[in-house]
Amino acid sequence: MTDCLSSLWEQRYRTPLPEALTGVLADNPVSQSAVFTSLLSHRSVRAYLPDALPEGTIEATIAAAQSAASSSNLQCWSVIAVEDPVRRAQFAALCGNQEHIATAPVFLVWVADLSRLQRLATRAGETHEALDYAESFLIATIDTALAAQNAVSTLEAAGLGTVYIGGLRNHPEEIARKLILPEGCVGLFGLCVGYPDPEKPASIKPRLPQQAVLHREHYDASTEAECIASYDALDDAFQKEQGLPPRRWSETMVRRIATKAGLHGRDTMLASLRALGFRLK
Repeated sequence: MTDCLSSLWEQRYRTPLPEALTGVLADNPVSQSAVFTSLLSHRSVRAYLPDALPEGTIEATIAAAQSAASSSNLQCWSVIAVEDPVRRAQFAALCGNQEHIATAPVFLVWVADLSRLQRLATRAGETHEALDYAESFLIATIDTALAAQNAVSTLEAAGLGTVYIGGLRNHPEEIARKLILPEGCVGLFGLCVGYPDPEKPASIKPRLPQQAVLHREHYDASTEAECIASYDALDDAFQKEQGLPPRRWSETMVRRIATKAGLHGRDTMLASLRALGFRLK
């Protein structure tokens, strides 16, 4: 188990497991769990076999998703499973021509859903003013993300591959029409699910050093520049391993946030959300 942990740690951070942690993590119940191993093994899979998923997979996955925490038990999310090949191809086009949406046997659309609570209030003869506020929308998006990550963890532990599709937000109103979403719903992201193609294996992408994201007692950015400089080199090496153009992560991120052009057309999201029934006071 320790060898496996060391290997996964090095793949995730592109640096050896710190000697100070080697003995500690060898006896730690968290790091020795199968869940931890599965999570460290996560990779975005964009090449799938056409094989159908075993019967009951979607239902079991949603049971895991519904086991995630839910703020005040509002449970304000829904998921739509798209399995029809023609419809998957349509979603592939809408999401930026991402071919893996068409080739994966299942495409799950995760929906922030306040409509169910609206209908609940209406049937009870009550108002639902609280749903018009940004806090309620935040709850819906957070709950949806927590549920989806439960689903991903479950699927990957079973040997299936996944990849999130943020491109679902390229055309939120068209996505809503195609899925016949009621007012108060928006597709947040998609999720491809299927068996990874062994001929095109995905790799574990390195992340920022823990020193850049883990703070103790208070926020401390004193070593941030140094951490990012070292990460730039690791990320560039990963790009070359994958046959991708060289890059510095920090420069790529700065360009990404410099202007609204980096949002790739999603700068109109607020207007789309209001058109879909979210008032966001």
